[in-house]
Amino acid sequence: MKKRFLQSFFLRIIYKGFFLWFLRLIIGVRFGDNKCLKNEEQFIILANHSSHLDTLSLLASLPGKTIWKVKPVAAEDYFGNTRLKAAFSNYFINTLLISRKGNKEGDNNPIKKMLDTLDEGYSLILFPEGTRGTSGHMDEMKPGIARILSVRPHIKYIPVYLTGMGRSLPKGEILVLPYEASVNYGKPTLANSSDIDEIMRQIASDFREMEDRYRMPVDEDED
Repeated sequence: MKKRFLQSFFLRIIYKGFFLWFLRLIIGVRFGDNKCLKNEEQFIILANHSSHLDTLSLLASLPGKTIWKVKPVAAEDYFGNTRLKAAFSNYFINTLLISRKGNKEGDNNPIKKMLDTLDEGYSLILFPEGTRGTSGHMDEMKPGIARILSVRPHIKYIPVYLTGMGRSLPKGEILVLPYEASVNYGKPTLANSSDIDEIMRQIASDFREMEDRYRMPVDEDED
C-alpha cells in the first residue's frame, strides 16, 4: 500500500508538475478538453502513434488523481529488455509490458495480460497500430483492441488524436524540438457490437472523424 502511494505521488509530480509544463511551454503541445475522464471509472485510451512523446503527453493530460490507475501498454522487448529498464518503465511510466514475439502462451499472452490488468481495475493506454508510424493519421490497426472490447463490453474506449508529435521527436531521433502539437480527446464510447470486424470499423470511423476535425495541414507532409 505504501509503495503504491509513493508511486502515485511520484507519477503526479513527474507528469503534472514537470512534463505537463515542459510540453506546454517548451514543446508547444496544446492539450484539449479531457473533462470526460473525470466521469469515467475505467477506460481504454486509443491513440495514433508517431513518437515517444505520445505516451508522455497522454500521461501528462490525465487528471492527477487518475495517473496511477492508467497503464500505457508497451513492448517488453524495447522498454523491458533489461531488468533495470523494465523496473524504470514500470515505476516511472507505469507501463504494462507485453511480448511482441516468442512464447505468448498462458500468462505471457498479451491479450490475457491486458484483460487481467483491466480486471484489476486499471485503465489502459493503447496504440492500436502496434508501433510508431511516420504519418499524422491512424495507420492499419491490430485487432487486439477489438478482441478486448468484445469480451469486456462494459469498458469504454476513448479515441485520442495526436498531432505534431512526430515533428517534435521523430522516430529514431533523440533531440526534442519545439513544434506545434496537440492532444485531442474524443468521447468515451462503448463498442456497438461483439463482432471483432465491426468493432474495428467503429474505431476506424471514429478516428477518421477526428482526423478530419483536428489534423493540421503540416501533418500531411509526413505521409
